[in-house]
Amino acid sequence: MKKTFITANAIMLMLILIFDVWYMFGGGLFAKSIASIMFVVQGIINLWYCIKNKVNLKFPIWLIVALTCAMLGDILLVLNFYAGTAVFAIGHIFYFVAYCMLGKINGKDLICGIIISVFALSIILFTPFLDFGSTLMQGVCCVYALIISFMVGKAISNLLKDKNSTNITIVIGSILFFISDFMLMLNMFGNIPGTNYLCLGTYYPGQFVLALSLFIYASANDLKENKYTILSKVA
Repeated sequence: MKKTFITANAIMLMLILIFDVWYMFGGGLFAKSIASIMFVVQGIINLWYCIKNKVNLKFPIWLIVALTCAMLGDILLVLNFYAGTAVFAIGHIFYFVAYCMLGKINGKDLICGIIISVFALSIILFTPFLDFGSTLMQGVCCVYALIISFMVGKAISNLLKDKNSTNITIVIGSILFFISDFMLMLNMFGNIPGTNYLCLGTYYPGQFVLALSLFIYASANDLKENKYTILSKVA
C-alpha cells in the first residue's frame, strides 16, 4: 500500500511542476489553477493514507484546510490582490493551527516568530527601492508578513523541540512558502527581474512538500507501530 502512495505523490509532483512551468511561461489562470488544485488533491490523497494508518487526524485535517486556502488565495490573487492576500493570510493561520497539533504553543514559538517578523518588517518598511504605492498596501503587507512569520516560526520551533521527519518536512515547506512570498513582494513592488520565476519556483514545490508532510506523518506512525510489534514479539 505504501508504494502506491509513494507513486501517487511522485505523479502529483510531476503534474504540479508541469503546470507550474506552464504558468511561468504564459499559461495563464488555467495553468495556475490546475497547479494549485493538484497540491490540494495530493493533500487529500495523503489524508487518505493517514486514515488508512489510523493516525490522529487533527494535524492532517487542519493542514488540508490550510492547503485549500492556499489554493483559493492563489487563484484569487490574480483576480483581486487584496482578496487573495486575505485568503492566503487565513491559510497561514490554519497552517499555524495545524502545526500546533504537532506541538503545543510555547515560548520558542514567540521568539522564532518575532525574529522572523523583525527581518520581514525591516525589509518592508526600510527598503528604499520598494514602492507600495500607498500606505494601505504597505500596511497590508506588514500584517501579512507578521502572520506568515509566526507560521514559519512555529514550524521552526516544533523542529527545535522535536527533530523528526515530519517537522523537518514542514520546515522545508514553510520556508519555501516564505521565500515565495518574499519574491512576490520584490517582483510586485520592487520590479526586480527574475523574482517572478523565483516566486513560482519556490511556491508550488513548497506546497507539494507541505502536502507531502501528511504522508511523512502517517509513515512515521507506521514505523512506530512496526517497531512496537517487533518488540512485542521479542518480549
